[in-house]
Amino acid sequence: MENKIETLSTVRLAYTNDLYKIVDSLNRTLKEDDLMFGLALDEDDDETAIFTIYRT
Repeated sequence: MENKIETLSTVRLAYTNDLYKIVDSLNRTLKEDDLMFGLALDEDDDETAIFTIYRT
């Protein structure tokens, strides 16, 4: 069986130190609903974060 991950939404926003807490809370709360959340820094701009929502 193939486990496919589908990207539902991607948003770019200003990076703040506590963003990871929101992503962690969402992942813990909604993993049973087959949702996963990601956070990464923009490769070209350290002040911009990329927040992504996935369906697993």
